Amino acid sequence: MKTCWVCFATEDDDRLARWTKPCRCRGTTKWVHQICLQRWIDEKQRGNSTVKVSCPQCNTEYIIIYPELGSIVYILDVLDRLIYKVCPFAAGGIVVGSVYWSAVTYGAVTVMQVLGHKEGLDVMERADPLFLLIGLPTIPVMLILSKMIRWEDYLLRLWRKHSPKLPFWSYFYPELGGGILPRVPTELMPMADPISATRVLCGALIFPTIATMCGKLMFGSLHSNLQRTVLGGIAFVTIKGALKVFYKQHQYLRQAHRTIQDFPEENGQEPAQ
Repeated sequence: MKTCWVCFATEDDDRLARWTKPCRCRGTTKWVHQICLQRWIDEKQRGNSTVKVSCPQCNTEYIIIYPELGSIVYILDVLDRLIYKVCPFAAGGIVVGSVYWSAVTYGAVTVMQVLGHKEGLDVMERADPLFLLIGLPTIPVMLILSKMIRWEDYLLRLWRKHSPKLPFWSYFYPELGGGILPRVPTELMPMADPISATRVLCGALIFPTIATMCGKLMFGSLHSNLQRTVLGGIAFVTIKGALKVFYKQHQYLRQAHRTIQDFPEENGQEPAQ
């Protein structure tokens, strides 16, 4: 007796139903209602007639025949498939182009910010257009790459290695006790946290603005905008790096001297301090 493997109905349940055997299966999975199989194929194709559908039991690809299309419908179908395949590449090109022109705009704004508005425009007007199209987008890229150099961490490792030998070390860190730590804390990788990546990106892109502000604040007597910005950037990086090294070293010592107290007894006795 025929049994549909989709709806589990037999030929006695509906004698008018159309049956088909579309694959190599034998036994109870050999027969299936034409309408049930059509509905099951619709669920697999999800409106895309180019998707190939196979039997879930024997993996035989179903032979699906469509009526012939007219000339106009055939052309429209080819265009629809072509657009479907081209759209991902077009979207990728639009995204890349948007990022590129955003980088060009950022580079131009940075040049005017560092050199001054009038002088920056004069420099870009005299420059070769090809050089601008290549050079301006590299400004944010170089800022991000330079921001990824963790020079404070290298300086901090060097400081931890050699500073206990210095005579004034115990004056700044009397809790160190002769340079011997109770334990060596485990430190995470700087870029392990996703927040660090966004911090690097934001810090790199805002750096020219900070350098310009520091230059005007600390070296306002200089007439050259470029000199003020460069010196302001160097001063900012130096001060920020020193504070970061100082902060990380104190956090490192705090972790090294961390202790875990005993659980208090039931009589309410306080743990030893």
